[in-house]
Amino acid sequence: MYTLKPIKLTSSKTNTTEPLTSSEMGKLWATYMGNSMAKCILSYFLQHVEDEDIKTLVENAYNLSVDFMEIITGIFEKENFPIPKGFGKEDVNPSAPRLFQDEFYVHYLKYTAKAGTSIYTVAYPLVYRNDVKEFFNYCLDSTKALMDQIKEILLNKGFIIKPPIIPVPEKVEFVHKDFLNGFLGHVRPMQALEIIHLYDNIENGVASKALIMAFAQVAKNEKIRDLFERGRNLTHSNLERYMKKLHDENLPSPSFLDHLVTTSTFSPFSDKIMLYHKMDMFSMKMRAFGNAVAVSARHDFGLLYSRSLINIQGFVEDAAEIYIENGWMEKPPYAADRGNIASDK
Repeated sequence: MYTLKPIKLTSSKTNTTEPLTSSEMGKLWATYMGNSMAKCILSYFLQHVEDEDIKTLVENAYNLSVDFMEIITGIFEKENFPIPKGFGKEDVNPSAPRLFQDEFYVHYLKYTAKAGTSIYTVAYPLVYRNDVKEFFNYCLDSTKALMDQIKEILLNKGFIIKPPIIPVPEKVEFVHKDFLNGFLGHVRPMQALEIIHLYDNIENGVASKALIMAFAQVAKNEKIRDLFERGRNLTHSNLERYMKKLHDENLPSPSFLDHLVTTSTFSPFSDKIMLYHKMDMFSMKMRAFGNAVAVSARHDFGLLYSRSLINIQGFVEDAAEIYIENGWMEKPPYAADRGNIASDK
């Protein structure tokens, strides 16, 4: 394997005495909030997990969340940056009855680890200060290690099927003008990138649907419960369309996970943390749809994901309005309001 040649440059622009940039503030703040939520959710999972391998996995994920928060706290304190409130003991009831079966915890962690990897991958090229850069590199490495454990458990315990197998090409070929067709004329079979993004969106969707179904089952606020039910229904509709695409070409898809949710109606979580969680998950879906559209050439895929994007965006906006109405939304770091500064003089 090729090893990069060293470039011998030194710069004061990356040392820890430099002020945090907007990208560093924003990504650290978002990472703190996400792991604050994860710490609460995982602390509840740990109360009920019975399978020893899955218990170790959940413990590893919980300890990483705690570690990430402690490192960010150290950076923020050095900058006199206020520590976000995030989520705490008031947002979780560890003694609540079991809401999920052990297997769900593994699927859930795969979904959230994928989301974390995406956040850290986007952050790394945008940060320059050495301590922040090292932090996000650590986040990436440790989350990838966790993902390896997740995949081992999923495969060895028979919880998942691998992405579809397709034939190895016999030779290099070039496409014809019907390559983009999705509705009229000759429609070609799906190519590999279209298949895997469908598979990925289904895999994410079945975990998301089971989680929001559980949240709708236990939410106390009627308005929030109705929103969760709407989110469950639109997720189910999206999944049916994605699965049909694969099944129409005789390709397998991941299965629903609804059976891994118990019938308990006693909430282990506050409405605040559940609503934040679903806003966050649905926002990640919008990013996943964009990634899928970027590599899907057939016209029917553009329409498929655009329709999903519009529905999901509507859910996120309505969820944000409820979150703000309840006084729950913390302000992220933001630019100076130059207009008001000028008008005050």
